[in-house]
Amino acid sequence: MNEKEEMKAYLVKELALMLIENNKDISIEEALTTIFNSETYEKLMSDATKLYYQSPGYVFSFLNNELKTGKMA
Repeated sequence: MNEKEEMKAYLVKELALMLIENNKDISIEEALTTIFNSETYEKLMSDATKLYYQSPGYVFSFLNNELKTGKMA
């Protein structure tokens, strides 16, 4: 695994933990499914956006907004 892939994996893990922290009723599987099916995840995996260079909190703000509004930004 190269450095970019490690950064992406780290962010996915942190996003899942943040989702669980904000909603104690969801499982890790549900959190990961939510992330993997999001537009935020698509942008996170894209080398063009370089979103994986950002902090977990910053990326979570996009995910949280997407979950609330149906739109990433």
